[in-house]
Amino acid sequence: MRGSGRHRGAARLLARCALLAITAAVVVLFLALGKAGPIVLLTGLGGFVVTAVGLWWLLAGRGPLRLLGALLAVAAPVGVLIHYIQKGVWGNALIALALYGLALICARAAMRATGKAYVMRGKTRPLPRKPVLIMNPKSGGGKVGRFGLVERAEEMGATVHLLDTQGGTDVEALAREAVAGGADLLGVAGGDGTQALVAGVAAEHDLPFLVISAGTRNHFAMDLGLDRADPSRCLDALTDGEELRIDLGFVGGRPFVNTVSFGVYADIVQRPEYRDAKAETILNLLPDLLQESSRRLDATAGEKQLAGQQAILVTNNPYAAPDLMATGLRTRLDRGKLGVIGLRVEGVAHAADLAVRGRRSQGLNLLTARRVEVAAGTETVPVAVDGEALTLPTPVVCTVRPRALRVLVPRHRPGTVAPSSPLNWRWVTALALGRAR
Repeated sequence: MRGSGRHRGAARLLARCALLAITAAVVVLFLALGKAGPIVLLTGLGGFVVTAVGLWWLLAGRGPLRLLGALLAVAAPVGVLIHYIQKGVWGNALIALALYGLALICARAAMRATGKAYVMRGKTRPLPRKPVLIMNPKSGGGKVGRFGLVERAEEMGATVHLLDTQGGTDVEALAREAVAGGADLLGVAGGDGTQALVAGVAAEHDLPFLVISAGTRNHFAMDLGLDRADPSRCLDALTDGEELRIDLGFVGGRPFVNTVSFGVYADIVQRPEYRDAKAETILNLLPDLLQESSRRLDATAGEKQLAGQQAILVTNNPYAAPDLMATGLRTRLDRGKLGVIGLRVEGVAHAADLAVRGRRSQGLNLLTARRVEVAAGTETVPVAVDGEALTLPTPVVCTVRPRALRVLVPRHRPGTVAPSSPLNWRWVTALALGRAR
């Protein structure tokens, strides 16, 4: 664990700053209460609730109800501010909010500083003699050209195939042709969806797989600890690399490296208008997607049942911590389990509960399982597999094949750092006092 020596001292300092900031925020609030009485506190809480109601109606309603929701979402905080100005405590409110924000930043930084630096270590293998790399020249806004990936890869002895972004290329067929031609390594510079298709071919033939972080978000590369700022550094694996054995997910027989999404998000990305008008498409579709019972999903995750879910996310290995602020990171990819997140919001009360309680809300389910089956009231269901929009027959089965994929990574790479646990003020206090383990 990194939480020793200099890092431990920095974490303790951050924890102390967080406690000082939260204490100062409480003092400022008490000063406001002394000026205007407890009514200002009630006004603030009421404004928060009304804003949450307005946002829900804005997203889930139509016509006059949506207009009313938009008005409430704007009018509630403005009304609270006007009331605070009249009472002469608006300055206290702004300072308290700023101090609370600072406290959260410092507390989360302390958690991260005491977290583990995850760099999965692998085994040294013979260097590939005939590596074949598939590159998408448009991925990530043109990272392939911007970082000179083709030239550098060819200098290192790799054969490079550029995808035809106009006519379209069967990526899986291209990978199989490379295997038939004697390739002893397959690699991809592109998005996670392309990575998954080629990874499936590599796993099928037990060949090492090279990930080049030339996509837009590069979640898979992040979880492997690769350099996302400079994708050319991923090519160092060809001359000085180590091999990791990681899990590979499958949905309906198709491989995935990150996530499979069912429900609201999957329905939205299916629409052709989504790419050109994302915000408008979301606002148009959300009311039906959130309220129609015919679109609800049922899932079986291991021995547990999830009924009437509006959205289900299945991940190849669970996220780092059961904390909604940390759901973008998987610290390990070799646990042989799928992560499952189910969401069910039935109305204003549930929406407010989710906003206030987060992962403790009754509308949010966090599970792990080796097999997940998703059923719907239709013969087919929209699915987003690593961001790619698909339609699959129901029920849809997600499985994980432990250590099925050999991944070649540079020996020297940034790694990832995850919080040691979800934000816990009791633990932050113990850390600030030097009592935390």
